[in-house]
Amino acid sequence: MKGTTLNSSLIRNVRPWGGEASDVTVTDGHISAVAPHNPAAVPEGEVVEGRGRLLLPSFSDVHVHLDSTRLGLPFREHTGAPGVWGMMLNDRNNWRNAEATIGERVETTLRMMIERGTTRVRSYAQVDVDCKLERFEAVVAARETHKDRADVKIIAFPQAGLLLEKGSAELLEESLKAGADVVGGIDPCTLDRDPVRHLDIVFGLAEKYQLPIDIHLHEPGELGLFSADLIAERTRALGMQGNVTISHGYPLWSVSEAHTRALIETWAELDISTATVAPGGRHQPPIVQLAEAGVRVGLGEDGQRDYWSPYGNADMLDRTWQLAFANGFRADTLIEHAVAVATMGGASILDRSVPGLRSTADRPGTQVSDVASFVLVPGDSVAAAVMDRPGDRTVLHRGRVVADQQQLL
Repeated sequence: MKGTTLNSSLIRNVRPWGGEASDVTVTDGHISAVAPHNPAAVPEGEVVEGRGRLLLPSFSDVHVHLDSTRLGLPFREHTGAPGVWGMMLNDRNNWRNAEATIGERVETTLRMMIERGTTRVRSYAQVDVDCKLERFEAVVAARETHKDRADVKIIAFPQAGLLLEKGSAELLEESLKAGADVVGGIDPCTLDRDPVRHLDIVFGLAEKYQLPIDIHLHEPGELGLFSADLIAERTRALGMQGNVTISHGYPLWSVSEAHTRALIETWAELDISTATVAPGGRHQPPIVQLAEAGVRVGLGEDGQRDYWSPYGNADMLDRTWQLAFANGFRADTLIEHAVAVATMGGASILDRSVPGLRSTADRPGTQVSDVASFVLVPGDSVAAAVMDRPGDRTVLHRGRVVADQQQLL
């Protein structure tokens, strides 16, 4: 297999979403034909041997902190303090003292993600008075290194809030001028304690630079619903439908069934998307109900073996298993839905022209005209691949093989 861009190639003997053995023709980075596999055919040009493996859309990690990682470094004891501010301070006190530079760590983690099947990424890059743009620039550099292997969007993220430290909002805007793709926000009530001013800044910058928004929301119960209502109100008033994501937001779903129904209806109306990291504990977004309502849902790995948490391994197939397990999915259809969320569900957040999932039976991403970004993985079925998480993987980005056997090409 060669890592060169081709106008046309053939992916031979694969099973799209676990279906019948097929030969998939790729032209200019998109699927141009899907035909029953013909063992007797003598293919011309570049051929990728599927060997009967599953053909799945490549993974979309839409909630990852590439600048918050210790993957590839010695394991360390967890020293974080409770709460967002305490965890942020623990990270601030340690991130410069790692055994490798921030640039090396970001590049290593992005490389490991690609090798395991992720070619669509939406990463946070912390911007605050401590690191200024240093961490943002490290993510930009890694994106440039792997620009032919993955599509990476960068969220300028005020992890320490916008109002607690003088100059935070100005640094956020500086990162937008430097090329950030998304305006980040975080806990307007519990962290900054002034939701109006916080959201004024976030939505004001998004409107000024014509960029989408992604807001971390950890706030509990009715307070979280209050923040979500304010976000929805501004989305409607400013005509930002389809440009707002609320990440995490797990306690939002624990207040009452009536609140859950109302929230789903509002997000569907305004095309507000959400990203989950499949957390432990009892608070899980209702991903089945969200899909049935047409709300875009994506999956991500969050920070990975960092100063916040020892979890994370750059493998979105592993995180897909976690999503299915945390939601108590046993039926194959629901486990496959977890894969759809982890692949094309996230892709629909990265690119709003990509349709969101409309039901738990939706299996997009492998039809004619779709972008040819895939992961080939063995398995009796899609559900079996999630359970086994095998290492025999071939990764294609826009028709080009970029990794094989978990090694970058």
